[in-house]
Amino acid sequence: MTWFRFLFFIVLFPVSTFAQTPTPPDWTNQYWPARWILHPTSPARQYGIYHVRKAIELAQKPARFVVHVSADNRYRLFVNGKAVAMGPARSDTQNWNYETLDLAPYLQAGRNVLAAQVWYMGEGAPFAQMSYQLGFLMQGDGETEKIANTDASWKIYQNPAYSPIKNDIPKLRTYIVAGDGDRVDAAKYPWGWEQPNFDDKAWVAAKPLGFGTKPRGFGTDGNWQLVPRTIPMMEEGVVRLATVRRVVNGKMDNAFLQGKAPATVAANTKAVFLLDQGHLTNAYPELTVSQGKGATVTLAYAEALVNAKNQKGNRNEVEGRTMLGFEDQFIADGTSKRTFRPLWFRTYRYLQLTVETKDEPLVLDDLLGQFTGYPFQEKAQFAASDTTLKSIWNVGWRTARLCAGETYYDCPYYEQLQYTGDTRIQSMISLYVTGDDRLMRKAIMDYEHSRFNDGLTQSRYPSADFQVIPTFSLFWVCMIHDYWMHRQDDAFVKSMLPGILSVLEWHEKRIAKTGLNGPLEWWNFVDWSAWKNAKDETSGGVPAGARKGGSSILSLQQAYTYFRAGDLLAHYGQNERAEHYRELGRKLNKAVFAQCYDAGRGLFADTPDKTSFSQHANILAVLTDAVPAAQQAALVQKTMTDTTLTQATFYFKFYLFEALKKTGLGDQFITQLKPWRDMLAMGLTTFAENPEPTRSDCHAWSASPLYEFLSTTCGIRPAEPGFKSVRIEPYMGDLTSVDGKMPHPLGEIAVQFQKTATGGLTGNVTLPANLTGTLRWKGKSLPLKAGKQTVSL
Repeated sequence: MTWFRFLFFIVLFPVSTFAQTPTPPDWTNQYWPARWILHPTSPARQYGIYHVRKAIELAQKPARFVVHVSADNRYRLFVNGKAVAMGPARSDTQNWNYETLDLAPYLQAGRNVLAAQVWYMGEGAPFAQMSYQLGFLMQGDGETEKIANTDASWKIYQNPAYSPIKNDIPKLRTYIVAGDGDRVDAAKYPWGWEQPNFDDKAWVAAKPLGFGTKPRGFGTDGNWQLVPRTIPMMEEGVVRLATVRRVVNGKMDNAFLQGKAPATVAANTKAVFLLDQGHLTNAYPELTVSQGKGATVTLAYAEALVNAKNQKGNRNEVEGRTMLGFEDQFIADGTSKRTFRPLWFRTYRYLQLTVETKDEPLVLDDLLGQFTGYPFQEKAQFAASDTTLKSIWNVGWRTARLCAGETYYDCPYYEQLQYTGDTRIQSMISLYVTGDDRLMRKAIMDYEHSRFNDGLTQSRYPSADFQVIPTFSLFWVCMIHDYWMHRQDDAFVKSMLPGILSVLEWHEKRIAKTGLNGPLEWWNFVDWSAWKNAKDETSGGVPAGARKGGSSILSLQQAYTYFRAGDLLAHYGQNERAEHYRELGRKLNKAVFAQCYDAGRGLFADTPDKTSFSQHANILAVLTDAVPAAQQAALVQKTMTDTTLTQATFYFKFYLFEALKKTGLGDQFITQLKPWRDMLAMGLTTFAENPEPTRSDCHAWSASPLYEFLSTTCGIRPAEPGFKSVRIEPYMGDLTSVDGKMPHPLGEIAVQFQKTATGGLTGNVTLPANLTGTLRWKGKSLPLKAGKQTVSL
């Protein structure tokens, strides 16, 4: 070999041939040298906020410095004084998440300080927070990073400035389980604790826990079973309040909210400032104050103000209304530029500052919010000849965003819990508007992890408070079917089949001799409707016949799920089981028709005694084919117009909209949006849990029109599992034109349609490479190929 060739060889193959980079350890398959650390004397399962620090020396600025980090309950990590991460992503102790972070961009040659705020909320933790005990963990990825491993070389300090504020059900007069607020006394706070030059000599050595640190499946005991985080870090960005709406005993204008002019509260004064964001948001408020030693600032947060009867009314109105909301509190120490930020985000449209000064005036320097949420990107678009639909799209998207963080939330203000009934709808919005399926996958896994000895999934998870809704276990199965139809991910879907079978079996065992299901245990929630003749049910949202048996609604939902489970089982080769559950579904349908169909009214009753009727039973009868196909459209029409029926609320209208598509009545979808227009007229900036009066102003199950604009109005739906082909059947109603696009695993699907004067359809369809499909319009069809094509039917 000549020298020229030898040098050429080195240039081409320097790593693979001569200088192999060491393969990083697989931390999912070995014990970790790092140890969980905690305070050596403070109780590990009681409320406490802690700071941990370690200084490390580096010979040079690293190109890569990867660490794996976790904590219980949570941590906020700083490197050389800069906040770089928060976590861990919420989970349970048997699937405890850790974040993998490259700290290299924040490090320098010489001395560096790693620091974290770690908190344990004790009995004041949110219900969504599961826990083992206080702890913090950092594991360096390789030889270079092992200097960062948590052990007794780390220092720790318990922060005495913090105490909890109860924001509970008695205080706020409603079901709220989002945890305690924060009270911080600035005079006791170790200001600058995260900065490299902070003097930590008085801090004590951290206590390493005696048991080994391990990934899931290792060890002799439970504690934390570590698994890698599967979702991205949350988005964060500045948002500012828009308007000063009311001032009592003080002066403040919008320049303060814009960060342009401070506001001062005189000594020995109680001043109140009501501030309006203009729309609901999730954010970490950051309030900076100066002077005012001993002054107390109470920050209160609300979706809307209430009148003397605790009613919200129009959300824009403040006259004659007061704040009833979640609170934090900060006590000033008289020093300049002290910033209060709560440990967890707050949800608010209105933020009220109540300032009570002592002998010094207090200067309010600035107040801003750091928006937080899952980093969804709005990739879909929708426009129509009726431009008012754009407001429904925008408000629906804000609703969906505020209900998505490290899990999906039913509502960000009151619960922040991931409920399956909600999540199924939220996942479809995520797929259609963003194309991001990671949070959906995590949710499916969360529910899989929640299964208990009955075989059912829990209704909401992660949750420290055990709750079971059997109907939500069925919707978990349907959610897996949704994922299967929209994504090619066979290994993941197959891994869910054992759990699916356990849910199906639980319900099968409860089919009575009548052929209907029941009696049923647990909370068989269907909808927050005004159910009639459900006096035997002690819990809200449950129709007649659950506790005693014989509910047509619950029997039909069981059949609805069996048919979808049959599709999954057959696809993965379990044909006998597939047919078994399909046959059970058909038998349930026949039993419901025989015992609950009222021929005189042409409607399905809720129970065989036929004393109550609902939209829900009739919607499900259509979706399951319990009524002959030729009669389905008429039944849906009657279901929508008969006002004597128990009405579906925003949540269950998702299934009404599915019935419209199934029966070719999708043209009526747009006219069904009046309740959403009514919410906008009431000043809501997100869509509510229920029709007025409602507890929650932001509930993502009410954002379903986003999905329907794309799947019904634009008509875009998968034609086969994995979205391997597309069926486009637009239902435009009275619209003359629609224009929409949505992400697909292969690229982007775009449609642009106009109706002709004679009732035809013209326009363009663009499909990504390697995707084909069919366009349907009023009984006619046209094949679609990849690329852009002009269509006319």
